[in-house]
Amino acid sequence: MKDSKNKISSGFEKFASAVSKAAGSTTAFSCAFCVVLAWAISGPFFDFSETWQLVINTGTTIITFLMVFLIQKAQNKDSLAIQLKLNELVASNDHSSNRLVDIENMTEEEMIIVQKYYRSLSDLSKADESLHVSHSIEESEEQHEIKNNRKQQKNPGIAKPTVTKKNTDTAKKKSAVKKTTK
Repeated sequence: MKDSKNKISSGFEKFASAVSKAAGSTTAFSCAFCVVLAWAISGPFFDFSETWQLVINTGTTIITFLMVFLIQKAQNKDSLAIQLKLNELVASNDHSSNRLVDIENMTEEEMIIVQKYYRSLSDLSKADESLHVSHSIEESEEQHEIKNNRKQQKNPGIAKPTVTKKNTDTAKKKSAVKKTTK
């Protein structure tokens, strides 16, 4: 029973992909345009009656209703394939953050937190003198602190950033997250 269910599902996936590709083709658009044109030209022969209008309305509604599900099925499969490829790239790179693997299953609030880290990382990268320097989320604050310490040693008159309990708590949390993700 499970085998027949998989065959049906696989068959539907193939059908949905084929129909989605065909529906997005120039030929499909041309055919649809010709149908609408033929319908419009036939209007005077049917005195532009309600039945004449109902034919095109019903036909387009049914086709649209069915196409929504077929296209969504094809998009779900394509989206999953892209996510898996991106997960492989993230997981295979020693310098990337493993927190990004399976990010599509995070809540929107969790994604906004990760986005804030990247915004901070972007700000740090903009401050770099070279465009060829790369950073990860975990190293961004560490690198920034190292750079500040170097500047402090070169120019002792520059005020050192104050360390607050909030900053140290955040650093401890990031360190704990970093250890659990590796």
